[in-house]
Amino acid sequence: MFSPTYLLSSSSLYVLLVLLSCFYGGFSSAPTKIGKGYRLISAEETPDGGFLGHLQVKQKNNIYGPDIPLLQLYVKHETGDRLRVHITDAEKQRWEVPYNLLPREQPPALKQTIGRSRKNPLTVSELAGSELIFSFIADPFSFAVKRKSNGQTLFNSSSGGSDSFGEMVFKDQYLEISTQLPKDASLYGLGENTQPHGIKLYPNDPYTLYTTDVSAINLNTDLYGSHPVYMDLRNVGGQPFAHAVLLLNSNGMDVFYRGNSLTYKIIGGVFDFYFFSGPTPLGVVDQYTSFIGRPAPMPYWSLGFHQCRWGYHNLSVVEDVVENYRKAQIPLDVIWNDDDHMDGHKDFTLNPVNYPRPKLLAFLDKIHSRGMKYIVIIDPGIGVNSSYGVYQRGIANDVFIKYDGEPYLAQVWPGAVNFPDFLNPKTVAWWGDEIRRFHELVPVDGLWIDMNEASNFCSGKCTIPKGKQCPSGTGPGWICCLDCKNITKTRWDDPPYKINASGLQVPIGFKTIATSAVHYNGVLEYDAHSLYGFSQAIATHKALQGLEGKRPFILSRSTYVGSGKYAAHWTGDNKGTWEDLKYSITTVLNFGMFGVPMVGADICGFYPAPTEELCNRWIEVGAFYPFSRDHANYYSPRQELYQWKTVTKSAQNALGMRYKLLPYLYTLNYLAHTSGAPIARPLFFSFPAYKECYGLSTQFLLGSSLMVSPVLEKGKTSVKALFPPGSWYSLFDMTQTIVSKGQYFTLYAPLHVVNVHLYQNTILPMQQGGMISKEARMTPFTLIVTFPAGASEAQAKGNLYLDNDELPEMKLGNGYSTHVDLYATLKQGSVKIWSEVQEGRFALDKGWKIEKITVLGLSRSVDTSGLEINGSPVANGASNIELTSVEQMHLQDVEDGVGKKKSLIVSLSGLNLYVGKKFDMSMKMGVQG
Repeated sequence: MFSPTYLLSSSSLYVLLVLLSCFYGGFSSAPTKIGKGYRLISAEETPDGGFLGHLQVKQKNNIYGPDIPLLQLYVKHETGDRLRVHITDAEKQRWEVPYNLLPREQPPALKQTIGRSRKNPLTVSELAGSELIFSFIADPFSFAVKRKSNGQTLFNSSSGGSDSFGEMVFKDQYLEISTQLPKDASLYGLGENTQPHGIKLYPNDPYTLYTTDVSAINLNTDLYGSHPVYMDLRNVGGQPFAHAVLLLNSNGMDVFYRGNSLTYKIIGGVFDFYFFSGPTPLGVVDQYTSFIGRPAPMPYWSLGFHQCRWGYHNLSVVEDVVENYRKAQIPLDVIWNDDDHMDGHKDFTLNPVNYPRPKLLAFLDKIHSRGMKYIVIIDPGIGVNSSYGVYQRGIANDVFIKYDGEPYLAQVWPGAVNFPDFLNPKTVAWWGDEIRRFHELVPVDGLWIDMNEASNFCSGKCTIPKGKQCPSGTGPGWICCLDCKNITKTRWDDPPYKINASGLQVPIGFKTIATSAVHYNGVLEYDAHSLYGFSQAIATHKALQGLEGKRPFILSRSTYVGSGKYAAHWTGDNKGTWEDLKYSITTVLNFGMFGVPMVGADICGFYPAPTEELCNRWIEVGAFYPFSRDHANYYSPRQELYQWKTVTKSAQNALGMRYKLLPYLYTLNYLAHTSGAPIARPLFFSFPAYKECYGLSTQFLLGSSLMVSPVLEKGKTSVKALFPPGSWYSLFDMTQTIVSKGQYFTLYAPLHVVNVHLYQNTILPMQQGGMISKEARMTPFTLIVTFPAGASEAQAKGNLYLDNDELPEMKLGNGYSTHVDLYATLKQGSVKIWSEVQEGRFALDKGWKIEKITVLGLSRSVDTSGLEINGSPVANGASNIELTSVEQMHLQDVEDGVGKKKSLIVSLSGLNLYVGKKFDMSMKMGVQG
């Protein structure tokens, strides 16, 4: 839904940032050093193999408040590839991300008495694990983390007397710590923001983390999510090494990346660092999601195409949209409602005039019978209305966030609202009951939780005005009409250090919940603010899973570390511009690294208005987002894909391919759930040694080997794309081959063409597609096997996961899933292809078959007389198997003007191989001509 908080053009925001940079010292100025740091005064080994120390402040000062005099340091190698460094007040419990929200080991309890006298001076010491080494200097205290295998320093908080940064600072409302960095390190992460420079972090760009309802069209601004984690990729003598650093802290923070250093400035909480050793990018994400929670399993239909719009005024409009997609022969799995279905914008209600329940239920029966799904929006703000049952039950159960002992009053779409406190167990139970009641009213298939940063149209302490209607019912619904007063009386509303909130250093309570408001058990909104959407997603997931025992689908705008375990994400309120199309790729790739792989941007843009050409190009990108949805603003012209004939054609083409790739995408979802592997990935995930792709933000991979190279500029009919070394085959025209030494190629890309290439050494499972995933899923399989073009020896592999996608768990061993590993070799003139099947019964019961196998890159054709399947020769003419060979064209031959290289596509069709039963096939290549 529309984010009304404030909209700035990119240019005006940039000017404001420059002015603020000059006025406040900014993100690029020399850092101000605060204090002399701490000294280590005691150290001991803990029974669990950790290290426990105490730090004493060296020289007190009152900049940003008094120092905390004594700190507790706890260090532990929690696993072979994960190191934790935890620093907190030694004498008083401090706020941390709740251990019930993000389960993890507890540090040792604070000691009641601590010897303050200095022990024997400590200079340098180490605590080694299997992959990482922790070391420290006692005075002034600093610590470093090194890679054991090569001694490389990954993190070093010592200033070393340089001007880059100062010593560690730990005050109640201001924490600061820094690390040195080599200038050639490539950093990624620290979101959520729209990064104009692409996926690599850019020195001196502002990185502020504080969940905020600010439109995603604002660049370098703290947006809807907070993910204080970065991946660091370094190339040492041609060998790549990746690691990640998570600072588990939910308070607002500025992160200053200056190229040779990185500094955190945080307004509360603790230092709770986790270091993940990698050394591959995939290994980093595996280790990270092992800690924060594996990405949620998604139902199969969620990988289909979704259509939404704010402004489907009545049910007949929604019915027309579904029917028009059918007429246009554009695939569609899910139809969505923004708040148009609601009665007065109130959660869990139906508009009795525009969405009468009997007609809506009849519509849902109709689309459900086809296999389509229906999802609606829920905002967290509950309308203050004495005749509204949801509100009445909320008040009765005491579920709302408080201010001065009363439910905190805010304004969102229904007008005056209270916000549920999802840190309260009673709220979680009440929320689950409201979702159950609503599901009985309308059998929705998933929920969309929006505005959960939380967004508020007002600021401060508000009351409902007397004698006037609020909102008035005319004009924009996001104008504050409550009677409000600014709150500046507490240090929580006006902290001593001002983070760069919204890119403008606005007060941290601006257009959100007052930061001195109180949650369950006295928790301050000041501390818990950025956890609001995360805690709502957990409560919503629990509620949906408890309804019918089905696999939930939740889409959340606000996210935090661990949100991917419960929800998908979209990139928020973008605009129909070429720039926004380009930015979307970076944000999607970032969220894959954040452990939220089911992510996409609003296709064609949320704000008005995309051009026809732009919408063509956007569906060619969006058809390959993990989460693929067209969504538009209330004030936008209609932009369903069938609105233009040219876009219809591009959608048929791009979504047609997506629906053929659904088994591959679903297998990637399984790999994400079991190993954290992103669905959409930067190229450096598969080619970490190839430095040229470290900053590449205009192309991406699906899985390890399917590369999308879209047109992202107006008026272009070609695209210059980088191809890492090896053989690449066009998925739309497999006769088109590129053998790259690691170089750019110019690809033909007229309006209806998107370039998608499959890398060598891959086996890609595909089906025949369809207008809906339910139908596409039951079509025969094709396997695409890719060898390096013209190779005499090679191997390829792939896999396939199939299950009952309604079951909440995505795993083997329940009798409702099958996993297939696929292998192929090329050796001594013979091609062998075989499978290994785990728990094949499910696939056999479904009757899935492989009907065709296509092998790419062979130097010569296959002799059918040598064909064997499962050890038995296939006699010529005695079966329905057909063999065809087609010569491939090599693009570099055309570009380089050299002699034509030769490779072939060989296809075997008419096969009858059961997916759920292992097979082996061999065939001999003909004599070299």
